[in-house]
Amino acid sequence: MTNARATGIRARARVETTARIKDVARRHLAEHGADLSLRAVARDVGMVSSAVYRYFDSRDALLTALIVDAYEALADAADAAEATAPRDDFAGRWIALADGIRGWAVAHPHEYALLYGSPVPGYAAPPATIEPASRPVVTMVTILGDAVAAGRSVPDVEIGGPVAVELRGVLAALGSDDVPEALLLRGLIAWEQLFGALSFDLFGRFQGAFEHKDDLWRQQLLLMTDYLGLRG
Repeated sequence: MTNARATGIRARARVETTARIKDVARRHLAEHGADLSLRAVARDVGMVSSAVYRYFDSRDALLTALIVDAYEALADAADAAEATAPRDDFAGRWIALADGIRGWAVAHPHEYALLYGSPVPGYAAPPATIEPASRPVVTMVTILGDAVAAGRSVPDVEIGGPVAVELRGVLAALGSDDVPEALLLRGLIAWEQLFGALSFDLFGRFQGAFEHKDDLWRQQLLLMTDYLGLRG
C-alpha cells in the first residue's frame, strides 16, 4: 500500500468517525439536552473515552461543531426556500426565507433549541460560529437592500445616539451600506419577532390558546412584511 493511499484511508476513516460522533451527540441532545458528556458519547459510539479526545479535545469543541453544523443547515434551508421566490417579489422572498427557517426548525427542534434556546452553562460560542449564524441575516438584509434599490419607500424615523453608531457598524459588517439605518432597525426588530414567534410555537407557549398555528404564523409574517414596507 502506498503512503498516499494509506493517508487517504486514514483521512476517510477520520471523517467517518467524526460524523459518527456528531450523530451520537445529536441523539444525546434530543434525549438529554445540551449538557453533553464526552464519556457518554464515546460509550455509545463504541470508543474508549480517551479516544474521542483525538477528534474533539473538549465538550465545548464538540458543541461548537454541532452548533456550526446546525447554523449551516438552517442557513442552507433558508436560502433554498428564499431562492424559490421571484427576485422582484420582496414580500414573497421574506416570507419564503421565514418559512424555510421554520421548516428546518420544526424538523430539527433539538438543534434549534441548541441555537436559540437557553444558553449552555459554561459554554461561550467562539468566533467560528459567527459567520454561519450570520448567513440568514445577510439574506434578510439583501432582500431589504433590493427593495430599496427598486424604489420601495423607507420609514422616515430619526435614529440617534449610540444606537445609530452601532447600526452603522452592523451595516458595515454586513456590507450593506445601501440599506438605510431606519430600515435596518426595522429589519432587526422583525428578525427578533420572527424567532420569538417561532420559539413560542416550538416550545409550546401557544398551547391551549392557538390550535391553528400555521394560520397564526402566516398572519404574523404578513404583519412583519407590512412593518418592513415590502408589500404593495
